[in-house]
This record gives sequence, C-alpha cells and structure tokens, in this order.
Amino acid sequence: MPSIFIKLDKVKPFFNLIHKVVLFLCKVLLIIIITIMTMIVTGRYIRFVPAPAWSEEIVLSCMAYVAVLSAAIAIRKGIHIRMTALDIYLNKIFVKSLNVLSDIGVIIFGIIMITIGWKFAQTLGGRSTYVTMPSISRFWMYFPIPLAGIATVIFQLEVLYEHIKLFFIEEKKS
Repeated sequence: MPSIFIKLDKVKPFFNLIHKVVLFLCKVLLIIIITIMTMIVTGRYIRFVPAPAWSEEIVLSCMAYVAVLSAAIAIRKGIHIRMTALDIYLNKIFVKSLNVLSDIGVIIFGIIMITIGWKFAQTLGGRSTYVTMPSISRFWMYFPIPLAGIATVIFQLEVLYEHIKLFFIEEKKS
C-alpha cells in the first residue's frame, strides 16, 4: 500500500468521532420523539396527563433531524439504496470508476444541501416562528438540511477516499 494511504488512514478517528456524535444526536432525538409521543397519546385518554399544544411541532422537527442525519450515517456505512445488480457483469475498473463518480455526485449534492438549506433556514425559517411556540424561530425546522449536508459531505469524503484507495490496493484472491 502506498505510504500516502498509511498517512491518510490516520484521519479515520476523526470520521469515527463525527459518526458517534451524529449517531448520539439521532438517539437523543429518538428518545425525545418517543417521550413526547407517549405523552400525547396518553394525554388523549388520561385527563391528568398534559398534552401540550407544542408537542406535535417538536416531534415533527425532531423527525426531520433524525431522517436526514440517519441518511448521512447510511452513506458512511454503505447501506443506502444503490444499484449494484450489474456490478458483477462489468469490468472491475469501470465499477470502481462509477463508484468514484457517484461519490463526487453525492458530495456535490451535500454541498447543495448546505448552501440552499442554509438559505432556507435563514430566510423562511428566520422570518417565522412555530405556531404554538411564538418565541422560537422556525430556523430550527429548516436547519436539519444544512446540518445533514455537512454530515453527508464529511461521510462521503471518507467513502470517496476508500474508493480511490481501491485503485491502488490489489484485491486478495480467495
């Protein structure tokens, strides 16, 4: 393996840390969703359990964060939806090249998520508030898109690096 890859592999702990942070955030948000939804459902049937008006908007916002951040995690793990059925019939170099091209496309999409999502969060979100919580800006409802764009770019850069590394590493024959 070329020495450049040995040096670049030392960055792996950074990606692991970002992965742990994003995964932890998803877990916390899922706990918040479950807790508030339990309160909502219980409040419908038991009078003394409060069902605050703000609960549904908070749940929807948390779900937006979990959905897009978990998609970024799926990119890192390689478990997102992708077409690989024809890979066994194609030339290995061609498949590796398509993987790199795909990685570049996803990075571009992540950058678009960051730029357009940030504009939406500032303009649409910054100009309005939650209906049931007038003191809180809707910025937080739109912020998951640029946040997930950042995570997508970071994780996809790691995947791109691994795909480029495959061009220089010989495959083991079993």
